[in-house]
Amino acid sequence: MKIAAIIVAAGFGKRMNSRKPKQFLALAGKPVLWHILKKFIQADRFSEIVLVINRDYWHFCQQEIIKKYKFKQVKLIVGGKERQDSVCRGLKVIHPCDLVCIHDGVRCMVPLQVIKDTVAAARKYGAAIAAVPVKDTIKAGNNNAFVTKTIDRGSLWNIQTPQIFEYKLIMKAYERAYQQKFYGTDDAMLVERLGEKVKIVQGSYDNLKITTPTDLLIAEKLLRKG
Repeated sequence: MKIAAIIVAAGFGKRMNSRKPKQFLALAGKPVLWHILKKFIQADRFSEIVLVINRDYWHFCQQEIIKKYKFKQVKLIVGGKERQDSVCRGLKVIHPCDLVCIHDGVRCMVPLQVIKDTVAAARKYGAAIAAVPVKDTIKAGNNNAFVTKTIDRGSLWNIQTPQIFEYKLIMKAYERAYQQKFYGTDDAMLVERLGEKVKIVQGSYDNLKITTPTDLLIAEKLLRKG
């Protein structure tokens, strides 16, 4: 079975308040992207890995990550305006395959087992996403910031990546989304709009999305703990 991976790392990450996009910041002496690419190569599940990067940092990424760390199996391409556009560009360059794995370029702490479990679920169900149960109490509010109701968190999940889909299914989902000029907050949302079921796979609370300096500190501590 052929599985292609698309790593989406074309954002600038303004909340990090750094001159350099967060995917290039150092984490335990290596760029955040290094940790992700290494993990996906170690997973030994992917026939090809496409890294989608911002045009302004293409040369930097090519020299300082791809060549420096000898990621010869990683193909580097330029992303689009929005995340969805970047994924779409990745989908256009991958070879026809059985499954497509889409992963955020700043979720560098994803455990290997989560990748493998999500792949296994996608093989069985056609669409699978990593997620963790919501821990906090969730309340809905009105325009005046008054609580309108407390939502039962028993059925709520914090969605993560990887998100993995049958090749034909995700291609159809993207085609439909662009036909209808729809932009979703994640890839699974586009598949859901087709009326298809998406299997939830137990993710990891360590699989944080590095967005702020605090997230980077937490990731450092997690790495030190092994």
